[in-house]
Amino acid sequence: MKKTAFLLIFFLILFHSGAQTVSQRENSRFPQRENTRRIMSYNIHHGRGMDNTVDIERIGKLILDINPEVVGLQEVDSMTNRSGNIDIIGLLSRQTGMHATFGHSILHDGGKYGNGMLTREKPATVRKIDLPGAAEARTALIVELEKYVVVNTHLSLTEEERLQSVKIITEIVKGYNKPVFLIGDLNATPDSPPIEFLKEEWQMLSNPKQPTSPSVNPINTIDYIFGYTTKGESYAKYKAEVVNEPTASDHRPLFVDVRLKTPASEVMRTIPYLQNPGSNEITVTWLTHVPARSWVEYGTDTTNLQLAQTFLEGVMVANNKIHRIRLSDLRPGTKYYYRVVSQEITRYSSYYKEFGDTVRSDLKTFTTWSDEVRDFRVIVYNDLHSNMAMFNKLHTLVEDKPYDLVIFNGDCFDDVEVEKDIVNRLLAYTPRIKSDEVPSIFIRGNHETRGEYSLHLWDYLGRLGGRSYGAFSLGDTRFVLLDCGEDKPDDHREYFNMNDFTQHRIDQANFLKEELKSDAFVKATRRILIHHIPIFGVRPGSFSPCSDLWIPVLKDTPFHVSLNGHTHRFRVIEKGEGGNNFPVIIGGGNREPDGTVMVLEKKGDKLTVEVINAAGERLLKRLLPATE
Repeated sequence: MKKTAFLLIFFLILFHSGAQTVSQRENSRFPQRENTRRIMSYNIHHGRGMDNTVDIERIGKLILDINPEVVGLQEVDSMTNRSGNIDIIGLLSRQTGMHATFGHSILHDGGKYGNGMLTREKPATVRKIDLPGAAEARTALIVELEKYVVVNTHLSLTEEERLQSVKIITEIVKGYNKPVFLIGDLNATPDSPPIEFLKEEWQMLSNPKQPTSPSVNPINTIDYIFGYTTKGESYAKYKAEVVNEPTASDHRPLFVDVRLKTPASEVMRTIPYLQNPGSNEITVTWLTHVPARSWVEYGTDTTNLQLAQTFLEGVMVANNKIHRIRLSDLRPGTKYYYRVVSQEITRYSSYYKEFGDTVRSDLKTFTTWSDEVRDFRVIVYNDLHSNMAMFNKLHTLVEDKPYDLVIFNGDCFDDVEVEKDIVNRLLAYTPRIKSDEVPSIFIRGNHETRGEYSLHLWDYLGRLGGRSYGAFSLGDTRFVLLDCGEDKPDDHREYFNMNDFTQHRIDQANFLKEELKSDAFVKATRRILIHHIPIFGVRPGSFSPCSDLWIPVLKDTPFHVSLNGHTHRFRVIEKGEGGNNFPVIIGGGNREPDGTVMVLEKKGDKLTVEVINAAGERLLKRLLPATE
């Protein structure tokens, strides 16, 4: 009967703890900074609290509240009579959902007694070492995780043995090429020889001014967390706290939040990608895995590179993971060498900052545009819808010859629900198009407007002059790029009254009126219009979001071609066929064999547009005559 009651209570505990939600943890009284690791130590007095009750559930609940990724426990019983013949570390593992490791120091009261470890991550290796302990055997439990190593111990009551122990531990951890943490009940005061020895090769991360023992009105600091530093490791400490818990044990628990220095090889997240180029400027963008301060080193001579950084109202734009630097005042038609540089910021506070490694990319080149250089080759994609196999196949068909620009004409990022929907596409597109030497421009399609993370799209992709639409010249050729927005009316039920693309299109109609009068447009010998959703040749009765606003402006304009997508069906609308004053070419979709890539190539006075499908078939090759 007693066994049945115990099991019932035990499963109720598990149900209660498992029901704790992520939001409850986030709203706990122990908030944690992003990119920090929480390490905890607790002498649990074999589960017996100051109320003389063995209560493992309240220890587990405290661990859940603090939410460490590693907790080292001392004075842990396994199947001893005094603790009710239970496996304490096993119970805590099931309650917290963490991996359990136990290393006994002695046999005691019908069971075992020693140190335990709980880790979110399954340990790579586990090792137990013996330490000096004449009166009572002592050990240290060493758990190696992917990124670091934790040594958990409970040292002797004799100072000489404690000093010998910390020397043994220090010698052993020299064999690891990872950061190492030492945690536990060291039974030593902050000014004692063992602690003084540790401070020579370890950084004290816990706060020695916060006593840990006894749990009621504590006066002694004997529990610690250290980080090993001799191999060049650094630990940016964000928080060190002794938790006010006077009942669950005769010691108080403590934890630290630290940010580890990221290995240099893991700082960069993407290669640089060049965007929105011009004759005297270009934007360099890249992502890092960690907050950093960043800059670009560039110049026409590799031995004399200058530095470019981004400042906003006097303050460097730093401690971020998205890095965008606009290089300006460049010389037209000039080859530049450049590399991007990021230095991890491990601590960014009001009056103090700490840094990790400074990482430089390989030296790359780009060439600014020039009015004197009239030849170019531009590749245009549309409606890839994150089909990377299709993209790679299409790019294989056009990458054999040099190209000067890649334009992604909508629905290439698909619905943007989370950050990885953007980053995964960047990781696929940028290396393949050689974005660190060939610039690209992204035009938004209707699918890029969708999803919880879609508003962040422009954090990663540069706008044209600060807008999602614009114009630029390549030699004597003028390109005009527009953003159609969504493909349904603003009051459609799917949008929940959260869209106003109508105004956005009105703004672009006004932009078009000004652009058509500009010197750059009027003097151009070729004029190319690119946008995602077609506005000509629409079936009667079908909703066409931009047609009513843009056709009145465009119907008589001297564009030489308009490149569109959206319908997933290759089509050519000849001049005059649908009220259009110029030919309209619509690209295909993202499935075999309908996917297409377009190539605009200008050589001397000749400009051709070519459309190739995924089967390698040339669907169209047309010469676009110059304006007379």
